[in-house]
Amino acid sequence: MTADVALGTSRVRVLNAVAAQHPDLVRLSETLHAHPELGWQEHRAAAWTAEYLEAHGFSVERAYLGFPTAIRAVLGTGSRRVGLMAEYDALPGLGHACGHNIITAISCGAAVTLAGFAAEHDLTVEVYGTPAEEGGGGKIELLKKGAFQGLDLAMMAHPSPVDSAEARPYAVAHSHVEYRGKAAHAAAYPEQGVNANDAFIVAQVALGLLRQQLPRETRVHGIQTRGGEAPNAIPEKTEGRWYVRAETLAELSVLEERVERCFEAGALASGCELTVTPESEPYSEFRTEQRALELYIRHAESLGRSFDAPPEQATMNRASTDMGNVSQVVPAIHPYIGLGCFPAANHQLEFAAHCVGAAADQAIHDGAAALALTALDFLAL
Repeated sequence: MTADVALGTSRVRVLNAVAAQHPDLVRLSETLHAHPELGWQEHRAAAWTAEYLEAHGFSVERAYLGFPTAIRAVLGTGSRRVGLMAEYDALPGLGHACGHNIITAISCGAAVTLAGFAAEHDLTVEVYGTPAEEGGGGKIELLKKGAFQGLDLAMMAHPSPVDSAEARPYAVAHSHVEYRGKAAHAAAYPEQGVNANDAFIVAQVALGLLRQQLPRETRVHGIQTRGGEAPNAIPEKTEGRWYVRAETLAELSVLEERVERCFEAGALASGCELTVTPESEPYSEFRTEQRALELYIRHAESLGRSFDAPPEQATMNRASTDMGNVSQVVPAIHPYIGLGCFPAANHQLEFAAHCVGAAADQAIHDGAAALALTALDFLAL
């Protein structure tokens, strides 16, 4: 059998396998979408994902490496190993506005499809259910305990308004910021207070002024989650969550120091105590396996996908991800698969609504097929 004939036969088998699963994959995606769970709390999502894979012959390790909502599913015993990443955490107040329900369905579909090739080829197929991508760094914690080591290729496809092949995420640091002052009656004894809300105001003014001097490809943004208890009480404690992003971990380290000085200014001006606590280890920039990415583009285009969206519509590929840390250890790709819904975009309620329905269902089919074909082609199976 010639290579072209073999590839054509594999393509037919892949498309048939994805088509056979598609109704069940859509149900899995819709179930996750209807029951959003936050990072480290994805108990039902992890269980549903495990059940789907077990039903297709995978051996599933639940509470993988001691993390209650992480799983690892394996089928095959070959020396060549492909890992599919399933993210299933949602966003506070926004549900699945990043489409992680679709990611899980795509990865499960691709994995089950590849499992059909494991017996005849030297292949092991693995699915990793990775908690807390939205700021918790679940993959980083798994990496620290030895996950993903030795994979020949790690893959996932992330929903976006439009198709965009290459991940170019920012490195990012997530921090919890807290000021502690002293409460006092705001009218009767204000001079006895140390105002923790003033500290946040000074810090945010300093950050606003700093932005003019920041490199173009950086981002500093956050929210104040606690501003005080009552308008007639000097706020004793205030809190916030802040993200700092840069092109690389090295650049991020320098930028973090400048941002922290802004928070120190708030403490100095107000007399408050400052505590800055990392919420996770920093997310890395992405190292793309270029040959695998080129294969993905070719297979996605053969399924009718287009990568011709205007640059301003394809900027989701700049979003930070802990998959970047995985890419520093093993060959990896992280393409974005479009739902055709621009200007509705990730982290908006409007985008969450597009993560179920006809476009989402098509993305599940195309993503699963394109990833499976990419893996087969990359490993020359």
